Amino acid sequence: MNWTSWLPLRAMSGWTTKDLNGDLAAGITLAAIAIPEQMATARLGGFAPEIGFFAFVAGSVAFALFGANRHLSLGADSTITPLFAGGLALIATSGSPHYLALASMLALMVGLLVTLSGVFRLGWIADLLSVPVTTGFLAGISVHIIVSQLPGLLGLPPESGETLRRVGEIAANLHLTNPWSLVLGAGVFAIVFFSERISPRIPAALIGMVLATLAVIVFGLKDRGVEVLGALPNGLPTAALPLVSIEDAQSLVPLSLLIAIVVMVQTAATSRSFVPPDGEAADINRDFVGAGAGSIVSGLFGAFAVNSSPPRTAIVAQTGGRSQLSGLIAAAIVLALGAFGGSLLANVPQAALAGVLMFVAQHILRWQVFANVYRQAPVEFLLILVTMVAIVVLPIETGVAIGIGLSLLHGIWGSTRAQPIALAQVPGTSIWWPPSGSSPGNQLSGVVVAAFQAPLSFVNADRFKRGLLDLIDARDQSVKLVVLEASNIVEIDYTAAQALIETIRHCRDKGAVFAVARMESLRAMNALRRFGIADMVGQHRIFHSVDDAIKSLGPGEPQQQKQDGMP
Repeated sequence: MNWTSWLPLRAMSGWTTKDLNGDLAAGITLAAIAIPEQMATARLGGFAPEIGFFAFVAGSVAFALFGANRHLSLGADSTITPLFAGGLALIATSGSPHYLALASMLALMVGLLVTLSGVFRLGWIADLLSVPVTTGFLAGISVHIIVSQLPGLLGLPPESGETLRRVGEIAANLHLTNPWSLVLGAGVFAIVFFSERISPRIPAALIGMVLATLAVIVFGLKDRGVEVLGALPNGLPTAALPLVSIEDAQSLVPLSLLIAIVVMVQTAATSRSFVPPDGEAADINRDFVGAGAGSIVSGLFGAFAVNSSPPRTAIVAQTGGRSQLSGLIAAAIVLALGAFGGSLLANVPQAALAGVLMFVAQHILRWQVFANVYRQAPVEFLLILVTMVAIVVLPIETGVAIGIGLSLLHGIWGSTRAQPIALAQVPGTSIWWPPSGSSPGNQLSGVVVAAFQAPLSFVNADRFKRGLLDLIDARDQSVKLVVLEASNIVEIDYTAAQALIETIRHCRDKGAVFAVARMESLRAMNALRRFGIADMVGQHRIFHSVDDAIKSLGPGEPQQQKQDGMP
């Protein structure tokens, strides 16, 4: 491993003073967007608003030091906040000292898992969630955000407990809606919603929050029942290890694994989406180290786990950010507000923050993906619905675990459906291709050429063996040569190796020679040698092409295949 690639601030390599203006503009814009968002996300998780500021600062500084992507913004994120808030609420009362300590410990655990995943180059974990499952996951999170923020938007007492029960209680209390709170929250939502359609660069959330605060002051809305944040304490956090019992730490292990996977998936997607214009490749593993370090620092300063933000990252890229200096500038502004400007936020209405989160909730709903999957892959559309319902109805961490499980099962299911197919020679060429009714191709008397279009593993080993034996036994003439076209076999595990050995023995019992062609995967070739299959077949019967195998071992000349295809 080249340890120089992990040096801090490597993301600023090639930076010159000419880039300062771009980074300064991007940093100021990022801060304007992050301030209301971080406050709202902290409130979503049951934390004081200033904790969101500290999480943003911790994430920004840590990623600038250890991450690779020049634009990626790290901080409090509405995707993972409902996850850990729901999980922690099962152990401690939301907002209590015990709850805060558990959140900090969870941040340390998540950060350690993500960091180690980067150090040991486990970037492939980011591919565990399919697009339909991710879409269903985000839809379920959106429902959680909406349900949690409706009381603040409507000026109703806060609710807790299961999602469906909270929906019932909100419906029962609708007659208590404070119209002033509703107007403020809906106004902020409208400002952000329509401003984004004009330009994502507009700090609409900050504008909406300032206007809502002015409305509270000018019209005396506190006397009309509108709840406000109140003055936030000024000061800086101090670093300390969270004090939790071993039992509590053990209970956080499953939740930390789930959140770490979500962080890695979102970080990888964000990093790949925003790469420098000079063509520099995304370094996913190093970005994992930066994201993990952000959660560790956040946990040490009493905050919670952080995650990459695609919208904020897009803002940095679109406003001319050239390096992580833009994130550091934004962090300095946010830190100054948290340290000295608590009184400036005293009259911010809770409904304004709810309006910001309502926008976030609708923003993460991928309606276009819903429509495309429904139209093009109805079976996978069920994955979206099942994942969404599981996250809404069940405890949220259970729903996420089900979504991950469904994603893995869906991937495995594709491999289990693979089966050997007979190939025919395209007339006048050396190409062997699956025959069709309109193009049956040629076949050689006494020769079976078969392909298997998937890795060979325990999930499809029996299907492979039975399918290939059926192709051999179904021929109405004596088979003298069986050629396995193996270009798509990239891996062979122990169970599959035994199935392949049994197939080779069956061929020999039938008096046929078994050959392998086009095995291009080095892993698969190593498996042939490791399991003794290469010696069993014979190195002289492993070929670069099907044509070579038939020229060396084939018994006859090509004949036109029947119109109904090979048996």
